[in-house]
Amino acid sequence: MSTHQAYGKIAEAHWREHYPRMVRELEAKGILQEALQEAQDRTIDEMERLIRVGLKQGLTPQQARDQAWELVREHYIVLPPQAE
Repeated sequence: MSTHQAYGKIAEAHWREHYPRMVRELEAKGILQEALQEAQDRTIDEMERLIRVGLKQGLTPQQARDQAWELVREHYIVLPPQAE
């Protein structure tokens, strides 16, 4: 499994654990996989952009990747806590 594919798996596990109602609603509408794919795609796009910025600022590739993940992950993959 590539790192990119892992983002969708991480999202699904996190959403199922912390947002079961949202997952049930997406499944009922038949769009859970579509939502996971969109979260994964948006994460990849933003991370690639941020990695390029980090590399231009002199970060190593690993530092740039780590920083990008920290900045992006709560936007689409590891959603911040909320009352469910």
